[in-house]
Amino acid sequence: MALPNQKMREAVLQILYAREFDDGDVISFMMAELKTTRAAITQVVERVDAVCSKLGEIDTVIASTSTEYRLERISKVEKSILRLALYELMFDTAIPPKVSIAEAIRLCRKFGTPESARFINAIVDGVYKNDLEIGKGEEAL
Repeated sequence: MALPNQKMREAVLQILYAREFDDGDVISFMMAELKTTRAAITQVVERVDAVCSKLGEIDTVIASTSTEYRLERISKVEKSILRLALYELMFDTAIPPKVSIAEAIRLCRKFGTPESARFINAIVDGVYKNDLEIGKGEEAL
């Protein structure tokens, strides 16, 4: 059974967050938690690996866009949400940018705080608007 897009994002976020502490195997845990198949979790892990393969570029964008906090000061939950959202904005042309932004805010409201939702929105929306201003369009991110 495939996971709905929102559940998939939540699972990706949870694994990205868990990897901030330990790179251990979380597949069995996620299968039980989401009551889904190994194939569905494999898709989640593939997405996590794709995000992790671009962390250098993503973290550079976060650091250059965040005027309030250095990357090291951003909470692990917020950093994980930012990484997922910016991966979608910068590298996944199948997801409309407004969906990525809305989903990042939804994830913040579910896993973070109202203040973190504003912070995440400012960063992700800033990256999106900056891309539009320099005229590159979504595919060049």
